[in-house]
Amino acid sequence: MSIDRIDHVEFHVANADEAARELAGTFGFRYGPHPGAALLPAGRTGVLLRQGDIRLLFTSSDEPADRAAQFVHRHGDGVAAVALSCEDAAACYATALAAGAVPISPPAVHQEDGRRVVSASIRGFGDVDLRFVQREPAPADEQPDGLLAEVDHLAVCVPSGELASTVRFMEQTLGLRQIFTEYIAVGTQGMDSIVVQSPSGGVTLTLIEPDTSRDPGQIDGFLEQHQGVGVQHLAFRTESIALAVQTLQDRGVAFLSTPERYYDQLRDRLGDSVIPLETLRRLNILVDRDHGGQLFQIFTRSVHPRRTFFLEVIERRGALTFGSANIKALYEAVERTDASHA
Repeated sequence: MSIDRIDHVEFHVANADEAARELAGTFGFRYGPHPGAALLPAGRTGVLLRQGDIRLLFTSSDEPADRAAQFVHRHGDGVAAVALSCEDAAACYATALAAGAVPISPPAVHQEDGRRVVSASIRGFGDVDLRFVQREPAPADEQPDGLLAEVDHLAVCVPSGELASTVRFMEQTLGLRQIFTEYIAVGTQGMDSIVVQSPSGGVTLTLIEPDTSRDPGQIDGFLEQHQGVGVQHLAFRTESIALAVQTLQDRGVAFLSTPERYYDQLRDRLGDSVIPLETLRRLNILVDRDHGGQLFQIFTRSVHPRRTFFLEVIERRGALTFGSANIKALYEAVERTDASHA
């Protein structure tokens, strides 16, 4: 299995033009040519946004029987497909089927930007498909890369009791491997988390299930409102999180706040930060570390009608995985935000 990185993420939404316009205006994505626009079925609209190595595809449909419309009816706007860049899409597809994956679309060839592209799809988790995408090399993009470089990871919520089987599915069909595990307690709530990653390091999924022996919490709420397993948030990696956050705030992006005591205890917990503490405090950026270095994260406030999706911005200064404090800080921040909306 030769999975390299995330090629693109497709959202099924009620209005593709509107969803793309909102993200382009705030996060600085630029419009690109839609892959296979001429082949879209009747009633479908598709919009592609690009920035750095990030491709986001928004799809909507006016036809109630269309799969995109059915996804939105059940889940609301959300991630419906994750595409994985690979050297040989047909081989990855065959390997996944041999491991028990359910086929969606067999390998097919089409043209994008004058390049040959091979893609194939399998059923992933819930109503989210997984795609294998093989592209011919492209010339360097001459347009400015913008603030965001690539998709760093996705977080997926699964029902209680399904975490282990979902991880096995990722290992057997995609060749991912476990790199991090953690139990997170937030007040009287609890959740288990396992991070899986491709050998290349370019594909990372954080899988989370609720601990139903404790009080219902955010993951339970996601699963209820989303009506099943799905992608809770998408993280964009940046080379300068301070610049990115300041710029995004100026464009109107609202981020979760962090209590002052978090920063008061930071130096004792982690030592010196490579980004000044004053900057982190001013911008509400979280910092953590693993064996390789530090990482910095911040999460947007959810604007989803069901509050089942949000975005993250992350900068890595040597860190390859995740620390043990930021996930807890995230869920505590979401708890405060939910309480303020109650």
